[in-house]
Amino acid sequence: PRYADFLASRPRAAENDAINLLADLARELDARVHVLHLSSADALPTISAARRDGVRLTVETCPHFLTLTAEEVPDGATEFKCCPPIRERENQDALWAGLADGTIDCVVSDHSPCTTDLKTPDFGDAWGGISSLQLGLPAVWTAARERGHSLHDVTRWMSQAPARLAGLTTKGAIEPGRDADLVVLAPDETFTVDPAELHHRNQVTAYAGKTLHGVVRSTWLRGRQITDNGRIVEKAGRLIERNPA
Repeated sequence: PRYADFLASRPRAAENDAINLLADLARELDARVHVLHLSSADALPTISAARRDGVRLTVETCPHFLTLTAEEVPDGATEFKCCPPIRERENQDALWAGLADGTIDCVVSDHSPCTTDLKTPDFGDAWGGISSLQLGLPAVWTAARERGHSLHDVTRWMSQAPARLAGLTTKGAIEPGRDADLVVLAPDETFTVDPAELHHRNQVTAYAGKTLHGVVRSTWLRGRQITDNGRIVEKAGRLIERNPA
């Protein structure tokens, strides 16, 4: 049940070694590599060096690594469990620096759809993962504005860059020829996270009780309004596939 024990079981060294191995193999084989769910800032120099050598390497991190810290996780609070784990505050500061200088390409949800019963109070047994689709934008925006970043930075990290990485040429920008995917956001307004108001199938969240900036007024998908002040207007999602190069 102790978070310190769970964190120690997944040290930065293991993550760093895996990234070192991938970078070396990509350099040797001229392979394409994407590092997902980066949580260890210690790996940033390796990533930068590989890119300088011409290695085709991209990197993502997640909202929980940028907004939550190991120091705030209570024992038994497995709503905070994810793999790799949420690390220390000083590590988080370095991740933000890597995002700001472009070493980290984008921020993705790593959304976990597990049900509440799977979040048992034992970090060894509980399902890993954090639900963040509904809260990712305000969570990252709240932390970003405190660090002097703009909303334009956030949309680049969370929309433009992931669409480019995934080869979704109709997504990630507001311009002719793209899908009219829009969000109406009140960036200076705040709300307190209430798990009962989440639309996720699992109403458990590591952000419970936190006050976040950025209230989503409405959401539009391909020009059709799908949410209005927290209410689902229409379910219009569909599978999208990578566009041919």
